[in-house]
Amino acid sequence: MQASARDLGAAGAPLAGVRVIEIASFVAVPLAGMTLAQLGCDVVRIDPVGGAADYRRWPVTDDGTSIYWTGLNKGKRSVVADLRAPEGQRVVQQLIADSGVLITNMAGRQWLSYETLVDQRPDLIHLEVLGRADGSTAVDYTINAGVGFPLVTGPSDHAAPINHVLPAWDIACGLHGALAVSAALHRRDHTGEGCRIRLALEDVALGTASALGFLTEAMVNGDRRERIGNAVYGQYGQSFASGDGAAFMVVTLTDRHFRDLADLTGSTKVLAALSQARAIDFGDEGQRYRHRDLLTGLFSGWFAERPAEQIEAALAGTSLLWDRYRSFAEVAADERLRDNPMFATLHQPRVGEYLAAGLPASIDGVHPPAVAAPALGADTEQVLASRLGMSTDEIDRLRQSGAVATD
Repeated sequence: MQASARDLGAAGAPLAGVRVIEIASFVAVPLAGMTLAQLGCDVVRIDPVGGAADYRRWPVTDDGTSIYWTGLNKGKRSVVADLRAPEGQRVVQQLIADSGVLITNMAGRQWLSYETLVDQRPDLIHLEVLGRADGSTAVDYTINAGVGFPLVTGPSDHAAPINHVLPAWDIACGLHGALAVSAALHRRDHTGEGCRIRLALEDVALGTASALGFLTEAMVNGDRRERIGNAVYGQYGQSFASGDGAAFMVVTLTDRHFRDLADLTGSTKVLAALSQARAIDFGDEGQRYRHRDLLTGLFSGWFAERPAEQIEAALAGTSLLWDRYRSFAEVAADERLRDNPMFATLHQPRVGEYLAAGLPASIDGVHPPAVAAPALGADTEQVLASRLGMSTDEIDRLRQSGAVATD
């Protein structure tokens, strides 16, 4: 029998016993909720009748079940309520007061505000994720456009912006949110105080761009970062094509890495001659970066003359950092996935059986495994009865009025 999120919490997960209410859509807050569930929290996701805006988001199965939604809501419980009706709102507020932790991206709704809810639960931990700190709306793709990364992504001769397929700011925001809630729980355990947390998607992106030097470089040096394709900024790293059409990414972060690449490709003597003739110090990573096109021209021939299998065997015998470019389909079929202790077979109703990732961090040597996502509203009756002490008649009345719904 498959373990539930509550079973794992009872087994001694770090946040066992913590109750969380999640009211959100899309990536950032659902990811925060799933991460907290994997750490042992009992996370109840509350959706409007019919599901939130992301309930049918692609990719979907042949029968229309959202693989996306089930992927981000593993290990949670599901309650459905009419979030526009006063009676439905009151039920949700009662659940929040019982739980003591709310995570949401439904900004601007007075009935879900910290000021309203803290009267019912003085030690409330309230995480609100915003688009921008001023309260205006934004999503990962618009934030990314406004921060600068699409203009340094792609080949050097490409003029138009290139968006990244990975919603990096949503992901970082979700993990920041889970971290902030964990820190607030620690403080509440020691002081009894709640916490109001406001987390803006744009601030996550700007903070990351600042920490990595993208913004500071422009402020201090007045430089505009250039597009460099698949090269690695400030180091020597580049993609190479094999003779049979495979692609490899090779990175040299240390002098040893660079020497191994030179030895592997038979370029050591040529590099020494170039160094003397052109006064280039290839022992300096900045010099390697500045002369990356020269180096790539020198190394590319070795890769182009060999099939992928031979290149893999040769690279494996070096200290180099490398991997072959693979499709998602290739990764999904790779035996390394089955050997990875983070993955376990999951039976997800309405989706099927597949290998699913649990928590990336191992806790005392074990990765908390993935737990199936619930059906929409599957836990409404049980949560209302166990959390709020409602009778069957009371729940039936709420259901008949449309204030709540069950699967």
